[in-house]
Amino acid sequence: MRINLTKKELVNLAYMQIGFSKQISENLIDEFFSLIILNLKKEGKLKISKFGTFSIREKKARLGRNPKTKEEKVITKRNVVLFKPSKEFKKFVNSNNDD
Repeated sequence: MRINLTKKELVNLAYMQIGFSKQISENLIDEFFSLIILNLKKEGKLKISKFGTFSIREKKARLGRNPKTKEEKVITKRNVVLFKPSKEFKKFVNSNNDD
């Protein structure tokens, strides 16, 4: 499998493995992502059992520098999404099984 997994590939996987139509599979994938995004915006944290936890962290404004021109610029404050994998996920990734 490739490094990048596209939405179209996810839809095709759901279509092939579950047997739903492509339209229903696409709606399912869209709703899943929407649910994650909305919950993360509302609560600031989302835990998916045996997978991991997504959380939002606010980064403060800071002074940055363009390495090419040495020009200094203010980098504005912003929110970033963090992901912490669960113990089960880490164990799976570090196992030697090719399941």
